[in-house]
Amino acid sequence: MLKKRDSYVVAVVGATGAVGEEMVSILQERRFPVKELRLFASERSEGKRMEFKGDLITVRTLTEDVFRGIDIALFSAGAERSRHFAPIAAKEGCVVIDNSSAWRMDPEVPLVIPEVNPQDLTWHKGIIANPNCSTIQMVVVLKPIHDAVRVKRVVVTTFQSVSGTGKKAMEELLNQTTALLNFKEIECKVYPYQIAFNVLPHIDSFMDGGYTKEELKMVNETKKILGDDTIRVTATTVRVPVFRGHSESVNVETEKKLTVDEVKDLLQAFPGIVVQDDPENNLYPLPIEAAGRDEVFVGRIREDDTVECGLNLWIVSDNLRKGAALNAVQIAEKLIEMA
Repeated sequence: MLKKRDSYVVAVVGATGAVGEEMVSILQERRFPVKELRLFASERSEGKRMEFKGDLITVRTLTEDVFRGIDIALFSAGAERSRHFAPIAAKEGCVVIDNSSAWRMDPEVPLVIPEVNPQDLTWHKGIIANPNCSTIQMVVVLKPIHDAVRVKRVVVTTFQSVSGTGKKAMEELLNQTTALLNFKEIECKVYPYQIAFNVLPHIDSFMDGGYTKEELKMVNETKKILGDDTIRVTATTVRVPVFRGHSESVNVETEKKLTVDEVKDLLQAFPGIVVQDDPENNLYPLPIEAAGRDEVFVGRIREDDTVECGLNLWIVSDNLRKGAALNAVQIAEKLIEMA
């Protein structure tokens, strides 16, 4: 477990990526007790400088010998690097909070959303997994409902922004949009098809049975985080031409019936959730308004009349913040609180 200190040596691994940059920003915004910040990335970023609390910190190349003396390492460098470097960091006494898919379903590694299952932090062995971005925002909303009336089944369709793929995808959307508006040819490098003014029902690779890895992540991670393998989850994940912020249409079947007002009361009382549900005044969550915000927004709350105990929800959150960087920093904050 993390030792109690006034301040900590913190590393961000993958510091120059979209999530890594957000991690550095959030550490500063939330006044995390950083004694020293160390930044690591691939060789391509060696020597780049990033600002933190008025100082410029030089990015160093990630190698096996950099973790000595580091208390907490926030990883966002991809699954392959995490599989290799996270155990090395943990062996040096560093607590790794990993944003990749590498450790999420490892039974020896807790998969944590601090508002949902902070108790799982008590059994970590040096590595803690950050859930998938689309899973986080959905499970934050499911948790109070599950506690109240038990969730039996979830059908989710996601509308995920290109920032979930990274900086190059954001550049591709911008470049394609600019090209199309100027009647020029477009280039497809990140995605197999044009993403500008288009929708791609394809996130990550396809698996046996026709589901993608992203869809199976939502299925498996939801059960692990909520600690209930009996919940039935099916997902369709879709990439949309939005720069930042994931949206989800979620249909929930519960064991006992909840009215819309009861659902709103449960959600409003839960930390990290903002209910935006006033359809008469066109108030509902939008990714453009969730961008840069920490909360998970919920609206379009209504009963599903096709089943006895059913609900429909529209859930939106900033995937780079609560869906990634913020959740990782909140895990670190919770570790300090529990130390």
